[in-house]
Amino acid sequence: MNKLITYLTDEKNAKRKGGLYHKTQVNLAYNSNRIEGGKLTEEQTRYIFETRTIGFKDEDAVPVDDIIETSNHFVAFDYLLDTVNETLSVELIKKFHGILKNGTADSQKSWFAVGDWKKLANEVSGMQTTKPENVADDMEKLLDWHNSSNRHCGLDPQSTATFENIIEFHWRFEGIHPFQDGNGRVGRLILFRECLKHNHIPFIIDERHKQYYYRGLREFAHIRGYLMDTCLPAQDTYKEYVRYFYPDILENK
Repeated sequence: MNKLITYLTDEKNAKRKGGLYHKTQVNLAYNSNRIEGGKLTEEQTRYIFETRTIGFKDEDAVPVDDIIETSNHFVAFDYLLDTVNETLSVELIKKFHGILKNGTADSQKSWFAVGDWKKLANEVSGMQTTKPENVADDMEKLLDWHNSSNRHCGLDPQSTATFENIIEFHWRFEGIHPFQDGNGRVGRLILFRECLKHNHIPFIIDERHKQYYYRGLREFAHIRGYLMDTCLPAQDTYKEYVRYFYPDILENK
């Protein structure tokens, strides 16, 4: 995916509109936010990205935080591209969260740690997650597992993570749920990043498939196929985006 990283980065730096970078920014921010209950439509999301302004004439009002977090998501994706060649670390993950939640109502709460691990216990889909006092240790173990290819792939240390192991990392990350809020969006940014980094076509979970996505996360420990069967079609969709804009990347695939 070196070519894809280069093309996306070049489009970002050139501030090109109407290309793959533009399409990815809008689709990823829209779908990821909608999965978490965001109210912005895809057109509103595109409007914010293209104009950096707010002006939804004759449309329903939306929460201010939805607008802030959508704008922040665009910045987080740029940070993703700028750091994609770095090894995934605690610092990078916390930075994603800090960017996403900057300036939101949550950032004004004394108990909410922006850009840092959660202080209070939380649940996801009614399931318990890692206790706050254990998050730092569990995240270090997760990153050690993820970044040691020879350990989880049975390959040499220079090899890349398999697609299935990246999906498993996402499942483990969401099970830890290390932040007070924003875990899903941070997790999906990392998912996109690690696919790029490890030479796999990245993908965007469509918000219309969120129930299948949630089921896949719930059942992954017992039936891996549910989550894989949600991610693989999403990967096929993004592959068609790539094929349209940059057919040379997939000319032999």
